[in-house]
Amino acid sequence: MDEPRISSLDDLNIEGRKVLVRVDFNVPFDGNVISDDTRIRAAMPTIDYLLDAGARVILMSHLGRPKGKPDPSLSLEPVAMRLAEILDMGEVTLTDSCVGDGAKQVVRDMRDGHVVLLENLRFHVGETANDPHLAKEIAALGDIYVNDAFGTAHRAHASTVGVPSIVRDKAAGFLMQKEIQALGALLGDVARPYIAVLGGAKVSGKIGIIENLLERVNVLIIGGAMANTFIAATGGTVGKSLVEESKFPLARDLIARAQARDVKIVLPTDSVVADNADSTATQTVPASEIPDDMVAFDIGPESSAAFKEILGRAGTIFWNGPMGMFEKEQFSTGTTTIAKAIAGSSALSVVGGGDSVAAVKRSGLGAGFDHISTGGGASLELLEGKVLPGITALACEV
Repeated sequence: MDEPRISSLDDLNIEGRKVLVRVDFNVPFDGNVISDDTRIRAAMPTIDYLLDAGARVILMSHLGRPKGKPDPSLSLEPVAMRLAEILDMGEVTLTDSCVGDGAKQVVRDMRDGHVVLLENLRFHVGETANDPHLAKEIAALGDIYVNDAFGTAHRAHASTVGVPSIVRDKAAGFLMQKEIQALGALLGDVARPYIAVLGGAKVSGKIGIIENLLERVNVLIIGGAMANTFIAATGGTVGKSLVEESKFPLARDLIARAQARDVKIVLPTDSVVADNADSTATQTVPASEIPDDMVAFDIGPESSAAFKEILGRAGTIFWNGPMGMFEKEQFSTGTTTIAKAIAGSSALSVVGGGDSVAAVKRSGLGAGFDHISTGGGASLELLEGKVLPGITALACEV
């Protein structure tokens, strides 16, 4: 049976019509200032296309976790201002709410080529509950629905599932299409060896992706704090390092399953340790012999060299999660080494969102990667083989 077709922007008659666009403007702040506008800029190809086609563009997004009620500290006003700067237009109108008389009036007053940003969707409890009444009110504001927010595609919310179930004409934005194609490619036939690099803090948050990758990859490199659980589960001592003792049986099972499938799991052989995260008095010790009063904060030079050598032979690479506490300069070497090795590789390289994206940005090597996903949880769930409701909703018939 054929997969349901998802329309692209090229399939729609856009000129003079009101286009509701779900974007992901959940940007980080440093105080009251946007510290990274990558997510805003990632939506620009879709926004520019719609404006050039003569659409009236109505953008909608969430910001933070306001718990279903207005929170002035989480208003999208700074986002509207930054967007106006990027678009080089005088103003992007921000509504006082994503629904209601005010939003309706602003939309009625729109002209072709005008951009409106609806206030934070999560100021309404019905957004995360996929409330049909909220979805109906939002849907009534536009003629066409476009989802360009891959980072929320794994959430069945009013703006990602409810609205497209009501609006007849709908499509994936350019960013959404790019994400589906790049990550979907990793689920098909790929150039080998296929090597996955997983890091970060906990095994528990990545059980699904590890299990699915074991069915596909040739080598699985595990670093970061989650490596401690595998090392400790197989008899190593990791001092005061973060471990999940409850996952020891799972770690041993995953190692056994990898061996049965001839998949090589590679763990750090040395670690950079200190007595606390702020200490600059670091030392390098064997990863399975960490002193009782020490904590592993990065992979060591021997591990970095070994991982780099393995990645140099790759045909396809997927990376999710740093090798250590990379935001601290003294513990950033391992993650930076991995970023450089992947960026310098001729392999198809995909970064799966989350802290890995921040690490790539910090390294300044983004141009060396084939695809850097904007969705942490969404990218992992897609690679786990899960159906993402925000994508499925684009293909449903009404």
